[in-house]
Amino acid sequence: MRPPPPPPAAFSKHHLLRIRRCLPPVWLNAAHARDPSPPPPPPPPPPTSFFSPSSLSALLFSCTAGHARLTGEQVHARAVALGLGAHPSVLPRLASFYIALGDLSAARAAVERAAGKARAFPWNLLIWGYADRGLWGEVVLAYERMLALGVGADRFTYPSVLRACGELRDATIGRGIEQRIQRWGYGLDMYVWNALVGMYAKCGELEDARRVFDGMPARDVVSWNAMVSGYASTGMWGEAFELLQQVPGANIVTWNIVAAGNLKAGNNGEVMRLVSQMRSSHGPGLDFVTVVVGLKACGRNGYLRIGRELHGVAVRLCFDRLERVECSLITMYSRCQMMRSAYRLFRTCSVRSMATWNSLLAGFAFMEQVEEAMCLFREMTGSAVFPNDVTVLTMLSLSARFGHLCHGREMHCYIIKHGLSGSNLLQNSLVDMYSKSRQMAAARRVFEQMQCRDRHAYTSLILGYGMQREGLVSLKLFDEMIANNIKVDHVTMVAVLSACSHSGLVTQGQLRFAEMFDVFCIAPRVEHFSCMVDLYCREGLLRMAEEIINKMSFQPTAAMLATLIEACRIHGKMEIGDRAAKRLLAMRTDNPGHYKLIANMYISAKRWPELAKVRSSMSAMELNMIRTHSLLESEYDICLVKQVCCLNHSTHGGLSDDMTDIDFSSSEEVKFNEGFGG
Repeated sequence: MRPPPPPPAAFSKHHLLRIRRCLPPVWLNAAHARDPSPPPPPPPPPPTSFFSPSSLSALLFSCTAGHARLTGEQVHARAVALGLGAHPSVLPRLASFYIALGDLSAARAAVERAAGKARAFPWNLLIWGYADRGLWGEVVLAYERMLALGVGADRFTYPSVLRACGELRDATIGRGIEQRIQRWGYGLDMYVWNALVGMYAKCGELEDARRVFDGMPARDVVSWNAMVSGYASTGMWGEAFELLQQVPGANIVTWNIVAAGNLKAGNNGEVMRLVSQMRSSHGPGLDFVTVVVGLKACGRNGYLRIGRELHGVAVRLCFDRLERVECSLITMYSRCQMMRSAYRLFRTCSVRSMATWNSLLAGFAFMEQVEEAMCLFREMTGSAVFPNDVTVLTMLSLSARFGHLCHGREMHCYIIKHGLSGSNLLQNSLVDMYSKSRQMAAARRVFEQMQCRDRHAYTSLILGYGMQREGLVSLKLFDEMIANNIKVDHVTMVAVLSACSHSGLVTQGQLRFAEMFDVFCIAPRVEHFSCMVDLYCREGLLRMAEEIINKMSFQPTAAMLATLIEACRIHGKMEIGDRAAKRLLAMRTDNPGHYKLIANMYISAKRWPELAKVRSSMSAMELNMIRTHSLLESEYDICLVKQVCCLNHSTHGGLSDDMTDIDFSSSEEVKFNEGFGG
């Protein structure tokens, strides 16, 4: 065999380069075509500078604007992987991104992840996010966590935290902030000092608020408003008005705060004095808020003349077409018993909103015009306005007050048809309406269907069964109410005592009356004593009734004495009746029915000289005999004392034809007319 040929000699690199130079270019191109080179290597990874803090911040800003959660979370993950999650340029963007999405827990986790590396700005964003949503407790917790991690608060942190302390009525943290402010020298920052004054004022710490206010090196209108509103909110009207006079160039907002505070406290005369002073040449003038506040005060006190002048002011200042002003005008005319004016104003409203419909309905309810209110409700349902819970509640309360069961059932059908039966407020009103209409089976059905049976529902049922003289059922419901841990109030106790009175449960009534203070810590009021007097009078225990009247810490009411007088006439206890009659005559009540009860008692006892004195007293007071009822009738059927007002009249028919206006301007408003030029 021939030996194998020797392997070819290996070419050196130098030889290969020489051979390559000798080859023609065509061969080289062909070789490339026949033998493609391997694929190029992948491009190198992008440099780290592409994910710089500024670029990540810009990406997060775009994700925040577009609410792109998935992309934003990817950018967040990349920032954490690169160790840039706590960077001063990235962390605020992360917090803003999650806050914009409403995910405050994720925002807090991102800020807390930075631990002590974060500055105050991301924490401020988190605190502002909680404050915007009214989560005041979370604001305080975030502030405390911020300090625990060693992050120092700045002047932008404190206003939101101080406001949270005010909303929570917790001045402890606020005092700590004040000490930090004094220590770190934020004393010249107006926003911080204003927030501190407002916090103390909301917490009711008026002395601290005034101390901070007086120590401020400079004050602006917010400072004065915070201090004035603080005095007004606690009923310190003298201090509020005195400070108001010192405000340099006090604007109309400050005046409105004081006027609205007086209105809330029921100082309607003071409201009118402030409005008159605002309208004077030295006052700041009036805006629509002032007009609304003034109209409400006029409606409550019956100042029709001033209300008309405010109406004219609203027309001149072009406020009369604002919804709030229109509603206030309708309410004012209704409360002043000018229903024709209120109705005409409603018809001329440019846009009849839900509020305007409800205002006129409330006016008819106030004037006890049931049929007119029902006609208006039917017109409302036929229009484009859908009645809300307030509308139905007004109609139900009106039906319950006058025992219009047909209208109440109509409202019940409307509630079921339109799916409003889930409202606990309306269900309570239905129970109350059926109970007052003596339809206890229907009231019990509604009560059993309620998902949440509260104090109001139980009270209505207790009162309803009591009126039906089923006092034992009322007491059983009361015990069930206590077993369900439902808090008892003074109204519930009135219903319980009234049920005992109607059913003759003297022992139970005495026991429940004693439990009021001993068990439920409810101080007895005049209403509770009235129920006990009625209970004793019904059972002929007149000495006990007189004894409880003499021992109570209140002055007896005329109705209470009238009840005792009628019981004395029925049971022939003239000695007790004579003492009660003398006390009632000393009150000089203007209710002719009280004098009739006294006269009937003297007629039954044939005491003609005393009868002559009663009639002479009535002649001197120019009182006419009219039919009335006391709390007690001869058949022991309960009936509330009715004061027949000759000015009250009901109309039936159209809404506009039968309505009349009567000017019931109060004589007290004369003293305000000078300020209005009247």
